[in-house]
Amino acid sequence: MKLYTTKASFVVEQDDPTLNKLFINRDTSAIELTDSVPPITEQLATSVIYGLVGFIQLQAGEYLIVITGRENICAIQGKQIYRASAFEIIPLAHGLSGLTSQQQNDESSYVDLLQQHLKSGALYYSHGFDVTNALQRQAESDHKEPLWKRADERFYWNKFISTKLIESANSKPEFGSFILPLLQGFIEFRVSQVKKATFVFGLITRRSRHRPGTRYFSRGIDAHGHVSNYVETEQVVIYDGPDAKLPLVGKELLSFVQTRGSIPVYWAQIVNLKYTPRLWVGDSKKSAASARAHFDEQISIYGPQILVNLVNTKGYELPMAQAYANVVKQLNDPRLHYTHFDFHKECSKMRWHRIQILVDELKDRMVEQGYFHFNSVGESTKKQSSVVRTNCMDCLDRTNVVQSSLAKWVLTEQLRELGILDAKDELNNSSSFMTGFRNVWADNADRVSCMYSGTGALKTDFTRTGERTKAGALQDLSNSITRYVKNNFMDGSRQDGYDLFLGNYRVNKKSTPFIVEKPLRVRAVPPIVVFALIMLILHLLRPSMFGPRSLVTYLTILMFWLSVLVSAVKFSLRHSNHFVALPLLSIPPQPVDDVGSTTTPLVSTEKVSSSSS
Repeated sequence: MKLYTTKASFVVEQDDPTLNKLFINRDTSAIELTDSVPPITEQLATSVIYGLVGFIQLQAGEYLIVITGRENICAIQGKQIYRASAFEIIPLAHGLSGLTSQQQNDESSYVDLLQQHLKSGALYYSHGFDVTNALQRQAESDHKEPLWKRADERFYWNKFISTKLIESANSKPEFGSFILPLLQGFIEFRVSQVKKATFVFGLITRRSRHRPGTRYFSRGIDAHGHVSNYVETEQVVIYDGPDAKLPLVGKELLSFVQTRGSIPVYWAQIVNLKYTPRLWVGDSKKSAASARAHFDEQISIYGPQILVNLVNTKGYELPMAQAYANVVKQLNDPRLHYTHFDFHKECSKMRWHRIQILVDELKDRMVEQGYFHFNSVGESTKKQSSVVRTNCMDCLDRTNVVQSSLAKWVLTEQLRELGILDAKDELNNSSSFMTGFRNVWADNADRVSCMYSGTGALKTDFTRTGERTKAGALQDLSNSITRYVKNNFMDGSRQDGYDLFLGNYRVNKKSTPFIVEKPLRVRAVPPIVVFALIMLILHLLRPSMFGPRSLVTYLTILMFWLSVLVSAVKFSLRHSNHFVALPLLSIPPQPVDDVGSTTTPLVSTEKVSSSSS
């Protein structure tokens, strides 16, 4: 595609120059179809783009977001899938005239939030393949409909900022060729070999745009039945037969779908500078009503639910184990099969082979569940009739380990059906294929974790190697520390990026969300902490810098700076809501606290009650 820029307009030309062009009026923001591009004498710039993400309204007017870079990921049945690697946010207006200085600052902040969100590196698209729908749903859809109409609205990440184009296409279908659904998630495919048979193996992970956000600012369920960090992962096998040559066209397609998502009750963890934040659990009756809406939707899409809960059965996580079990009991639905597998207890002391206990427990239900198989004569010979829904607290680390183990078992069954494996053959853990299999699932874990927690996943040493190692444990420690820093001091702006891009927050020129007044006592704490820490270190390591002193004086000075440091830390913990990076856009203000400034709530707007652990 090409984007032509003039003083009065932008014109988007499709790859086929004989098709309609999109004309965007820079003064009125109106869009229409045209059959010509601007004359060369009027063109200020001409650039190559790969798709329109959509339009978004900010302070100065509308902005056009386009894809300017892409990476070729794979092809399924000849249809290319890309990862969008670069974007441009283009103002339709010619400048920021008419805005106050504060509004101009706000405008810059809004654009920065959008850029930060788009740079996640996790947005995928295809002009011919529906990345938002699993293969089984694609087989059941009406292929006469354009791609954007067939897209699963749960995973249509840019649906909000595509609204303008969608509304135009509803009245004039020709606009539809400019609509490009984006998927936030993960896609990776690899050419693989097992027993000299060549096939393509890969994963497509789709993250829901409903109840989106970061780890501690998006937890549990909402009134519509949407849960945080809801993800569908589809494992795909592409096979052309024993004598196939690359590239494979996909005569045989097999897929297996799993889901993950936050525990479907009202709950929250309140960021408060402590490593393990406070846990709040909501009213069970209200949770049950929303969980009913959640599972009704899940059953309508996937069929019966095999619920696998991996949280601990004691300590801090115990209330969540009890809350989930209680909700399932209240629903009393035979289509919900609930299994609790205390991952940390069962696999403690590096005994990760014990995950097989869970796989063995679920085997009969997974045989009954089946998987999707589209054969070489264009028929669906098998369909998946239910789904395994796995969760831990974050639905990241433990969840991905278990999902990869279940996926390996199903993949073995699929390769047996294709004749690649014999009836009693197993996938050899030391084979080159299993190295690739484990790496794809570990890459998937890292991508889903980065989107939610800000770091790569924990426990990926087991996923990558099949063994839990001390080096992996050290890497987990590093990731855990990084998570702590990001979750407390950086995730507020990441949450704002989600809310702005997905339309949960609409820009209002009459108000600014970016001015946060903090009292002097609060503003003084960070420099005091830094100065006290420096003085403490210098007195310990370079006492000679301060001249000769008696031992008593030296110890007194050390104790003074230590007491300053401890007092500042205690103050920070007591008034932690002033020091953590809270979202500024979508959460309404709360009453004044004892330090004397308006704060942002630390919990969901849903009413929650305390539960001890």
